[in-house]
Formats: sequence, C-alpha cells, structure tokens
Amino acid sequence: MPGHRNPLGMSGLADQIQDAVSTAKSHVHNVSDVAKTFARDKNFDIPYVDLRIQFISASGLPKMDVIGSADPYFVAKLDDKIHFVSTVKSDTLAPVWDEIWNVKNVPVTATLLVRVMDKDNDAPTDDYIGKFETTVQPGTKEVTIEGPILRRTRGVFILKIDSIRIEDRAKQEANKPTDQRGIETAIKHACDDAEKYPYLFDGPIRYSRHFSPTVGHLTAINDARLYSTWKMYIKGIPKVFGDRVQPWNRKYKAARSIFQGPTSIVVRSGIQAGHRMLYARTTHNGFGIINGPGDIHALLQGVVRSGSGDVLDRPHRVKPAVYTYIISLDDESFRFSETGAAFFVDFASKHALHSNCAEAVRYSGEFHPRPQGGWENFSDKVLDEEVEWELVIDNNSGTYSPDKAVLPLLKEVLDENFPGFKIIVLDHENPALKQSTDACRAYALSKRGVKAEELQPHTADGEVTLSHFGTRHAHQAKDLAKSAMEGVVNQVKAM
Repeated sequence: MPGHRNPLGMSGLADQIQDAVSTAKSHVHNVSDVAKTFARDKNFDIPYVDLRIQFISASGLPKMDVIGSADPYFVAKLDDKIHFVSTVKSDTLAPVWDEIWNVKNVPVTATLLVRVMDKDNDAPTDDYIGKFETTVQPGTKEVTIEGPILRRTRGVFILKIDSIRIEDRAKQEANKPTDQRGIETAIKHACDDAEKYPYLFDGPIRYSRHFSPTVGHLTAINDARLYSTWKMYIKGIPKVFGDRVQPWNRKYKAARSIFQGPTSIVVRSGIQAGHRMLYARTTHNGFGIINGPGDIHALLQGVVRSGSGDVLDRPHRVKPAVYTYIISLDDESFRFSETGAAFFVDFASKHALHSNCAEAVRYSGEFHPRPQGGWENFSDKVLDEEVEWELVIDNNSGTYSPDKAVLPLLKEVLDENFPGFKIIVLDHENPALKQSTDACRAYALSKRGVKAEELQPHTADGEVTLSHFGTRHAHQAKDLAKSAMEGVVNQVKAM
C-alpha cells in the first residue's frame, strides 16, 4: 500500500543502500547524506537495524599533559540522537576500553560520530584530541582520528559493529508462528515499533560513581557514600513512559525560587555549578555494569560500623539507607545519592541538584532497599544473599511532585533494570511508606553504627560546603577567562 513499508522487502534494500556508501571512506563526513539521498531518489523507505557496537581501543594518541601522557575518553553519537560516554583511562596513549553499546531501531543510513577527549581534572573544560565518523555497516573498523588543525592524524581507533535487521530479529523473537501470516504480523509490529521508537538504548546497564570535590581530609573513608552520586543508564524509558514528563511544581515555594522570579537565575546558577562538580567525569570516578542481582547489591553496599562509628572488619552489607533520585529527561539516566549526603547543605532542592535544574524530569522521589519482611524483622545474623530483597520507591519530591498514577510505569521500568529486586512502588502519602522508611533508618542507627546527623544533609566542623566550593570555583574560572582574554588582547595590540 502507498505510504506503508513492505517489511518483507527490506532485506535487499538494506544491502542496496549500504552498497551505495560502501566505497566511501569511513572518515568521510557526508556518508549519511549519501545514503539518505540515495534512498530518497529511489523512493525507498529506509530500513532499520539493531546495533551492537564494541569500542575496543585506540593507539598513537598525542601526549596531552605536561606531567604524564593523557587521560583519554570518548563521546559517541548516532545521528546526534543518542550518545554514549566512555570511561576515562588514566595516563595512557594506547587506551583499551572494550565497552559495549547496544542500540535498537537504528536507520541503516546512520552515522556514528566519535570525539576523543583528554580529561583534565583541574580545568573547567577537557582537551580535544580529535574525531572520526563512520557508517554503521557491520565489521571491524580501524579508523583514523582526525585532529582539529588541517585534519592531522592523531591516532587510530578500533571498533567492531554487529547488526541485525529488525525483520530478522522479529522472526527470531516470534513465538514459533505456524504460518506466513504470523511471521508477517511479527515483522510489521517490529517495523512500526522502529518508526515509533528509533535509536532505542538497549544496554548494557552501565553506572558511574562520582565523588563530591569537597571529599578530602575531613572525610573519613566510612563516610564516602555521603559524598557520592551515582548515574545509571537504564533501559525502556521511551517505550514505557512515552511522552509523559513531570514538570516543576509551581505550588512549591522552593521550586519557585529556582524557576521563577528575578532572583531565580542566581539560584539556578549556583545549583548548576554544584551539579557540574558532582557529576564531573574524572579519573577518580568508579564505573561498572549491571549484569545481575550481585551488581545491584554491590551498588547499595556500605561498610559495617560499631556503635562508636568505627569501621568493623566485616564484609560489606546492603546499607539501610534512603536515597534521593531523579530520572532525567535529558539522557534518561537514573541519578541518585543518599538523602543525607553532605553536599545537599545550602541547596534549595535535592532533586534540582540531581537534575541540573531541569524544568521537567521523567520522574523523581526517594527509594530504599529492604529485606523481604522489612528491616524491623531482619537480623544481621542472616547473610544478604540468603534473603529476598525489595526496592521501595516513591514519588516524594516537592520540586517536581510526580503524578502517582505513573507509579506503575515506574515499576515496569525498574523491574527491567534492577534484577533480583522486587520493586514496591508507594505514593508519598501512603502510611506504609513512612513505616518502611522509619524502620530502615532505625536499623541503620541501632545495628550499623550510622549517626543520627548522617540521616540529613550535614557538614563537619570546618568543612567547606559544596555551594561555597562552587562559588569559589566559579570565581576562579572567571578570573582565568579574564586573564586569557587580556592575553589575547595584548597579543593583538603587539601585532
């Protein structure tokens, strides 16, 4: 029918389009345009594929640091629709990443753009090494990294791309259809799904752990979680949430101070400076992948302390703690930290700090882990792996006041991303939530050596708060920029 895709004719079409660009070099900048023009001229619908991209390594990178070599990482984008940020590799000119990125429903005409950067922990911006572009045609690729000046070669990047046409995936996933009509139905559903949800992230579920810049000599190792934020890249958001978002709450005074009124820009700038420092990608970050329940356990584990606060020589346990979270509309990441985190001091909104003052989020609230039956019925004599675990999550966020009707959708998403944990969703006004939260905190105080002041944002005597640290950092950056501009002006005058 006119205007409708012929799902059974896509196989040869994908080959034709890829053949049209196969002679182009992988670093040519108009590869995607060539393919799209070809498809348009032939009046073809552009087929979709599922990609598994393995970013393997790079070599021959230039020395970027005065002391040491370079701290490279990369940012990959598919048609500027979805992006992937790698881990940082310290002090090397030949980094090995071996990181995987799965993306479903990608047009065969897509272009993969990769920018290679050098992390500079002590500067407001990172150094640019170079970039390259390539098609998504499958195979192992060795691509030249082009520098900013005259496209000078700045190393080689190796990656591997595997792809499967969505029609073939649909056939594999079909429940053993007994006739041709069943196959056609499965393929049509896959094609419709691809057009509705293109560039769909499909794992692996990765996370990074970031440390507040205020963590230092005044911070004991047993308090490190109170200076940490986590960011998880989770699956399923577009398909489950659709276009549902949660805008900031105009009835909430603290939210109005951030988003409304003549002084709001000052409030936002301070929060955004704090966010940038909290979520900065540095050589000190921790990174990991969620493959199973054990990885979730490790993410939520803390040290065990005595009543006096001393760390005990025992295996880490799932910590009875309450966390503040948001699901970002920007990159659909799940960002969280302990509600009592020290860096929340002096900020108008915990959730706005996590969201970077976004005017809307996918969802937000608080959550806490608990053993089946609740913390009130638990004993440390029982090992973590001997009990079933639950994640109790709510919509307790004054800044965004999420709609409780969306809680079932939140459960559906987290069921896919928190393996081994039963997801319990509760509205913030549900009495069962307060009962569970209170039991969690009571267990932390009585059994794990957590101090009462750690349950709420706090700072130790003499400790610099993140807000003050951010103000000082902003002034230093402004002075550096002014000095650099004056240097340029003086050079121009001397010419």
